[in-house]
Amino acid sequence: MSLLRFSVATVFLSLLASAVAQAANATVCPADLKIGGAPPSHTKVLILGGGMAGVIAARTLHEQGIDDFVIVEAKGIFGGRMSRRQFGVNGSSYVVEKGPNWIHGTQTGSGPANPVWLLAQKHNLSMVESNLFTNITFFDYNGPNDYSKTFNASLTAFDNARVLAGQRWEQNKTDLDLRSAYNYMGVAPKTPQEEACEWYQIDYDASQTSSLASAWNYNYTFDPDVGYSDVDMLSVDPRGMACIVQAEAATFLNTSQVLFNQAVTSIQYNQSGVTVQTRNLTNNTSGYTLTADHVLVTFSVGVLQGTDVTFEPALPDWKREAISNIEMANQQKGKYPVWQSLDHPGIFPGSGIIFVTVTLQQEVMEVLRRMYPNAPDPIAIFMPFWGKDPLFRGSYSNWGASFVPQHSYNLSAPVDGHLWFAGEGTSLRYFGFLHGAYLEGQKAATNIAACINNPHDAHQHDATV
Repeated sequence: MSLLRFSVATVFLSLLASAVAQAANATVCPADLKIGGAPPSHTKVLILGGGMAGVIAARTLHEQGIDDFVIVEAKGIFGGRMSRRQFGVNGSSYVVEKGPNWIHGTQTGSGPANPVWLLAQKHNLSMVESNLFTNITFFDYNGPNDYSKTFNASLTAFDNARVLAGQRWEQNKTDLDLRSAYNYMGVAPKTPQEEACEWYQIDYDASQTSSLASAWNYNYTFDPDVGYSDVDMLSVDPRGMACIVQAEAATFLNTSQVLFNQAVTSIQYNQSGVTVQTRNLTNNTSGYTLTADHVLVTFSVGVLQGTDVTFEPALPDWKREAISNIEMANQQKGKYPVWQSLDHPGIFPGSGIIFVTVTLQQEVMEVLRRMYPNAPDPIAIFMPFWGKDPLFRGSYSNWGASFVPQHSYNLSAPVDGHLWFAGEGTSLRYFGFLHGAYLEGQKAATNIAACINNPHDAHQHDATV
């Protein structure tokens, strides 16, 4: 199953100059905050990052009667990696998502509901159901070629790898990366068609991901018996998918609880509290010195692995080991096999827009014309690179072959009872997914609130090595 959360480099091409423009300004996201005073320099809680995890953490504190907090956000708007872009040319313009496009898993009957799905319904996000396993046309380097049987065999192989991972976990055996799991089962792609089908199931190289982590990640989202559902909903809302975060923030935040355009440069912590230094991105000058009893870090794993933010003292060994053992997805150079058309009823009919995960822009038309020799030159092309963005340093997290569950626990565990961590990367079950960020922000804020209300329990959440 291709998780397709969002890609490191997704190329959008618009091939039809005569397409009817999307009404991009038909609706406006209700994101205006209530007017408040200036943000204080000391608070009970600082929340670093205004993406899904940060905003839901703030809402959770508010729901528990704690409003003495400030969100520090490097951009001028909430949303994090949820980010839209106007794409096309005059007279043929659409809003496309640079980050998450889908809500993966909704709800089965009266079972558990994906909280992001509920949030999208609350704020009337325009969505269409998108099934990644229907309406597929197969091509190879010679043009059209129906290898659907090969594709179905790859679906079965992935299902069997998930079962194998569970069996090995129950037997206390060492985890395998997916490539090793396939080899163990006697499954190895021998043709380009088989390689393309394998890649489609997991959206990255099988040798780069843990079979156990991948099985949990899939089951707890798509399996109705233990997760949400196997339904994917694609956002087609001209307000952008980030509107669900922005509109939710406007229901409880005021301007005194937010600092926009402030990039965190250093975090000093001890058992008494935390001091955060920022840089003003509006004019690239020194920003604020902020202190708090607790700080919640919602940075991406890519930022934590880099040097953009310094921790003083350095994070303990168990925390740094956990951060080092999770990867931010980055596609390798090559020609990738999944092309998705948005020129469909209910999406962007008549747009001529397709998107594809690649790393080299010059490949796009070469590969496209192997499938459709008469494809016209694009009238617009857009290629974002998440790995080069200093605010994110990658697109989404992925547990590699060295994964052990303790790494996930240690990644989310607080340090010294005052420095907390949350985001999609800290989720054992839902890493890489938007609902993982939601649930981790909610969980961390619940624990912080418990510590504020009962300071003697402040260290009960610390990790064990």
